[in-house]
Amino acid sequence: MDVGVLLVFQNYHENVSDEEVFRHDLELGVLAEKAGFDSVWSAEHHFDDYSMCPDNFAIMSYLAGKTSKIKLGIGATILPWNDPLRVVEKAIMLDQMSGNRVLLGMGRGLAKMEYEAFGIPMEEARPRFNEAAEMVLRGLRTGVVSGDGPMYPQPEIALRPAPNPDVSWDGRLFAAAMSPDSVPIVAELGVQMMTFMQFPFEQHAEAINGWKQLFREANGTEPGPPVIQDFVICHEDEEEARRLAYEHINRYFLSVIKHYDFAGKHWRETPGYETYQAGADMIREAGMEAAADAYVEANIYGTPEQCIEKYAYRHELIGDFLPNAAFSFGGIPFETAEKSLKLFGEKVVPEVHKMKAKAPVAV
Repeated sequence: MDVGVLLVFQNYHENVSDEEVFRHDLELGVLAEKAGFDSVWSAEHHFDDYSMCPDNFAIMSYLAGKTSKIKLGIGATILPWNDPLRVVEKAIMLDQMSGNRVLLGMGRGLAKMEYEAFGIPMEEARPRFNEAAEMVLRGLRTGVVSGDGPMYPQPEIALRPAPNPDVSWDGRLFAAAMSPDSVPIVAELGVQMMTFMQFPFEQHAEAINGWKQLFREANGTEPGPPVIQDFVICHEDEEEARRLAYEHINRYFLSVIKHYDFAGKHWRETPGYETYQAGADMIREAGMEAAADAYVEANIYGTPEQCIEKYAYRHELIGDFLPNAAFSFGGIPFETAEKSLKLFGEKVVPEVHKMKAKAPVAV
């Protein structure tokens, strides 16, 4: 199975500037290729130290010039915050600049504070995503963008540079599904599913296997492997790995709660996000400490052997998938993050490769 690295650009450090964090995580992207990873990804987030990556196309353009073969993942571009015409233009440019190494993920966004700063009502998120996603997929495949919907009316326009007709986007297109109502939409789009680990894997497996069946019914073909994102601590010493996980994955969980206001009560009144209220209620009922501990256990930490065992267990439940790992988050020291990435690349990645999933191929 192909294995990726996610760059988070989170500044939960003391006395470290945003610029220092940003430059460090950029260089982790360069290191990922040297360490044997197959892809490097960046999310899109704005206005918060939670994740400082407002333009992941620019991030991947930098990495395209610093690397030679690693795949470049947009994970994801948040469609309600971006003109779909510009998304298609930038994706085609980045793909041609990099030698067709782009993996394009799409998402609808979840943070109220980001939506408010952009002046976009959250209740428009789902219709904006649905309308834009169809325009983006059609534009990538044809080189022509058009739309007659209410959110993104777009007269038909042919793009330059035009996409290379001999280069396929099949197997390189993804969309995030973090709630039950997103799963059938991703299946209908005919793209691969992306998800972040939040719960015991058995719960995720149910959603992933459900998406696979919906994909088959909608498209008449087998889906490609889903991307599964973890926050990872890899260390030769089992107890030190656990200590680091319960400090830094725990801290990352608290940053998630803060950024998305996951413990809030607004979800029930926000059209398109009602299902998140159940999770928010569970967090309040369980208590923050118990919820944070459960989040740590849902992600990947341990010795290289323990990490491999956890991936093998997941493979038994869902078959092929594409593991994605973040190593720099929650204020973890730069040196510790780099050692974790290198050790994982040296000892875990080769074993995960042997699990032989069908991976997206950059043509």
